[in-house]
Formats: sequence, structure tokens, C-alpha cells
Amino acid sequence: MGEYVTNKKDMKFQSMDALKTVQSVIDDADKALQDKSRGIEDSPLSEALAGAVGAGIGAGAGFAALYLGGSVAGLSAAGITSGLAAAGSLLGGGMALGIGVLAAPAVILGGAGVGIASHVKNKKLREAKELVYKNAVAKQNAIIKALREESYADKRRIEYLKGLNTMLEAAIRDLQIDLGIAA
Repeated sequence: MGEYVTNKKDMKFQSMDALKTVQSVIDDADKALQDKSRGIEDSPLSEALAGAVGAGIGAGAGFAALYLGGSVAGLSAAGITSGLAAAGSLLGGGMALGIGVLAAPAVILGGAGVGIASHVKNKKLREAKELVYKNAVAKQNAIIKALREESYADKRRIEYLKGLNTMLEAAIRDLQIDLGIAA
């Protein structure tokens, strides 16, 4: 088992909003399992599902490539230090003088607050990823079972289920990377 990815740049899902995309696939899979007449055209994810069917099962594309993806900028050590250096340069100094320029107590207390908030936020994100991962695996297993049981279904239904399976497979793979789970 690997380690949980802590560097935002290396995460496949960098925020709670990014996880919502996986949840929408899980929700659509749930509807597909409840309504055997449902097809791709009935899904709000129809374009992404059509792309997933086109990509095929086992394609190396990550979930973000199949769906939305994106990145979220945040405070970084490099950003903070360059800002302090810029403030210090106003008086002919560097980063240390920048701290004085920006009022050391406010910077220190603010930095501590950001650090604590970031830690709590990252812990919640990890917990959310673990829950979404478990739900995605369970839903994918149910979709695979439905594919076996509905082998008689029409082509549009089979393609819909295959598309959901492909999207869930990609999301699971990306969540495994973020969570440090050996695939």
C-alpha cells in the first residue's frame, strides 16, 4: 500500500467540488440500477458517458479526462515567501524585513490559522475521498452484476451500463492514487 497523496498538485481530486463529479456518476449509476429502461440519453452525463464508451474499458484515461477535472489554486510556501520578499523589497530588504512591513504578529497568527484550517480541510477531504471510493467500488460491482444479468438488454442499455462502468473504473483508479491504495 502506498501513501496518501498530500501535495495538491499531485492529487487527482484536489477539492470537495472535484469529488462531486464522482458522486454524480455514482448517483447516475444508482438510477440506472433502479430503472432498467434507462439509457445514455436519459442521463445528465450523456456526453461524458458516450466518451467513456468510445474510450473503452481499460483505457488509460483518468477520470478527469473522462469528465470535468480541474485544479484549485491555494496558498503555498513559495507564494507566501515571495510575497514577504516583495514587501521587504519596498524598504530595500528581503523576506525578513517583509515580515516587519506586514506586521509580524498578524503574519504569524494568520499563518498558524491558515495551517490549522488547511490541516482540518485536508483531513475532511481525505475522509470524503475514502467514502466516495467505497461507494464507487460498491456501485461499480452492482453495475458489473447488472451487465451480467441484463446481457439480453438492448444495445443502448448495454452501452449505458458499460459507460458507467468505465467512468466508475477511472474514478476508482484515480481515487486509489490519491488514497495510496495499491491497484
